[in-house]
Amino acid sequence: MSDERDFGGKSVLITGAGGGLGRALVAIFAARGARLIGCDQSIEAMDGLDLAARHAFNLLDLGSVEPAAHRLVATDGLPDIIINNAGWTRAETMPTLDSGRIEAEIDLNLTGVMAFSNLLLKPMVARGSGAFVFISSVNALAHLGNPAYAAAKSGINAFSRAIAVEHGRQGIRSNVVCPGSIRTPAWDHRLEKDPTVLGKLQRLYPLGRIVNALEVAEAVAFLASPRASGITGTVLPVDAGLTAGYLPFIDDILGA
Repeated sequence: MSDERDFGGKSVLITGAGGGLGRALVAIFAARGARLIGCDQSIEAMDGLDLAARHAFNLLDLGSVEPAAHRLVATDGLPDIIINNAGWTRAETMPTLDSGRIEAEIDLNLTGVMAFSNLLLKPMVARGSGAFVFISSVNALAHLGNPAYAAAKSGINAFSRAIAVEHGRQGIRSNVVCPGSIRTPAWDHRLEKDPTVLGKLQRLYPLGRIVNALEVAEAVAFLASPRASGITGTVLPVDAGLTAGYLPFIDDILGA
């Protein structure tokens, strides 16, 4: 069972705090006693959130990442837990890729995340404690479109394992959650093209539905908590069974 004291006295940094999943993460960590540091592209994006501190920077602007990390630590202290949630994609199939889109999606979803995390990792190692949870994607586990995003998220999985293996002896844990589709504003552009798309998704998932943001946030909170003290280097799908197997094959071909 969850414990509202899981994060009492702990500072938790959440990137992409103003997004759909980010807001669910803020709510669950706040309810369990964390002091929250929110990060997003703008301060306004985090309006209405229960945060002790807010920082705005853009992971696509690599020149701003280092000063932002130093400023954050100087003003709010070194976080105990870092939830790397920020990410975005629009290049959905191979024909939509060009050099600019590849660069943008890799920089945002991988290079910027690695650079920001590494800047905070070093003082965490010196302190001798810390935990990371990275929000990756089922796209890193099977090809479901979004090729540049998928490649970046696969890199995040590898980066998290590197932290876990190389810095476990210094008290650092690092894990990954790979959500399936979540109904957040990220789906709005698809719904504009096809209002029935969410209904079509249901038959792909063994649970007959997509996951919600709270279900993903629960998994993140568990991996960040002391109850997961023996877990590091893992990749956990929270995907309503999507990566377990392809249900339409059974429905359409085997006739079950």
